[in-house]
Amino acid sequence: MKLTFLGATHEVTGSCTLIEAGGRFGLVDCGMEQGQDVFVNQEIPVAAEQLDYVLLTHAHIDHSGLLPLLYKRGFRGPIYATTATTHLCEIMLRDCAHIQESDAQWLSRKHKRSGEPPVEPLYSLADAEGAISKLRPCDYKKVYQIGEHVNIEFIDAGHLLGSSSIEVWLREGDETRKLVFSGDIGNDDQPIIKDPEYIKEADFVVTESTYGDRLHDRGEKNNVRYLAGVIQRTLDRGGNVVIPSFAVGRTQEILYFIRELKLAGMVTGHGDFPVYMDSPLANEATGIFLQCDRENFDDEMRSVLDSGVNPLVFPGFRVAVSSEESQAINVDPEPKVIISASGMCEAGRIRHHLKHNLWRPECTVLFVGYQAAGTTGRALMDGKKQLKILGEDITVKAEITYLAGTSGHADKDGLIRWISAFDPKPKMVFINHGEDETMKSYAECLKTEHGFTVSTPYSGTSYDLLTERFVELTEGIPVERLTPKQQRNATVFGALIEALEKLMRIARACRGIPNKELARFTGQVNSLADKWSGWAAKK
Repeated sequence: MKLTFLGATHEVTGSCTLIEAGGRFGLVDCGMEQGQDVFVNQEIPVAAEQLDYVLLTHAHIDHSGLLPLLYKRGFRGPIYATTATTHLCEIMLRDCAHIQESDAQWLSRKHKRSGEPPVEPLYSLADAEGAISKLRPCDYKKVYQIGEHVNIEFIDAGHLLGSSSIEVWLREGDETRKLVFSGDIGNDDQPIIKDPEYIKEADFVVTESTYGDRLHDRGEKNNVRYLAGVIQRTLDRGGNVVIPSFAVGRTQEILYFIRELKLAGMVTGHGDFPVYMDSPLANEATGIFLQCDRENFDDEMRSVLDSGVNPLVFPGFRVAVSSEESQAINVDPEPKVIISASGMCEAGRIRHHLKHNLWRPECTVLFVGYQAAGTTGRALMDGKKQLKILGEDITVKAEITYLAGTSGHADKDGLIRWISAFDPKPKMVFINHGEDETMKSYAECLKTEHGFTVSTPYSGTSYDLLTERFVELTEGIPVERLTPKQQRNATVFGALIEALEKLMRIARACRGIPNKELARFTGQVNSLADKWSGWAAKK
């Protein structure tokens, strides 16, 4: 009975943890890294086709984004998640696959001009559809037996529509151990969704630490009033308010705030100023928010819905779906609010809006969520005055500000309230999903101030839940920074390894076919190996 930590170890994104019990294997989350990769993540030490299940805490891409790659590599087991998470994953994984394919096509055209080999996407839309077909919706607060050795239960984490902490009971022989995976723990008093729920018992806890060393700036406690002030002064200057926002969750909260401030007439002199939601994904996600079970929402949101009012639509609200509609936004001289993804400014349409507005002193860029290290959003938040966006050098003259208290993550106090609800204390608290220094600071706080036994595992660390000992204890391996040429070489080499893994999957599937065909296949593989063995010898 073992845990192996793989992703979001001393980093904020790319969550992935391997569970082993009774000879069966499962993952908790399979996320994509976003922003700067700081430490090397070890590969999943089990072939994808040998994984029996995945437990998904929520739909954000840093927790779900590699599920299509897992499917591509041969995984065919069920993916358990809350009902709302499965609905959001349907649109988010398709969107991510579209980005992978589009980026690969763009890079391949560029490589063709320079005589380089084409680029394969990380995964395709077909892979995303395959992963989506494996989603299994679950209710909150209902225990599911998903195998002879595993029971699970989803508890509302208050971070995103459908987000959850997951209780896991593992059995091996006569022994049972209870684990809790926090997922991303939500901030208190967010609009639309409920506050996080607490769990009281567990043998072992794996918890996030995104804001484990700081408190949210509550400065202007009334977010609607602060947002109204930003919009008022920007429109008065004749500029645009550009809001880089995560398409799922944060965008819907901002729409909720803008509806309130418009209803209260808190921005004057600009009529029903236009508000553009420039994100096809956000448009689809907003539809899911409005159609899902009302039990997912807090009392205030349910009250608005019960009154027959659409809480996310208001006069002046406009949706840009096509690329032509998106481009027209920056041609129109009327001052406006533009909400666009991605929230960390790393991809998507927001980069075009930054290109058109960052250099204008009358404009404002308003951040409303966490900005990971190495992202364009973090660079702007840190005061960088020169950026390269879409191949152009841009001088930052726009006002840069932040809507305090709107983070979807609990701050240090919120994290401590969540972990302190366990009584008695868990035997061990494993801390992940945080920047290196943040994790260490939070771990020291839990240990010295609150009496918890804690660990901050690096990728590859394994822990035996029965003997309560580390099977393997790894150190962090910093990611080597590569030149553009080295990056291209690594991409080509990665494609070779992917092809060989594909060949291995085919070979495993050939068990039982006629010996004559097996011999022919073996001969072809040996012939190929002999052909390339000379290159290996030169190394």
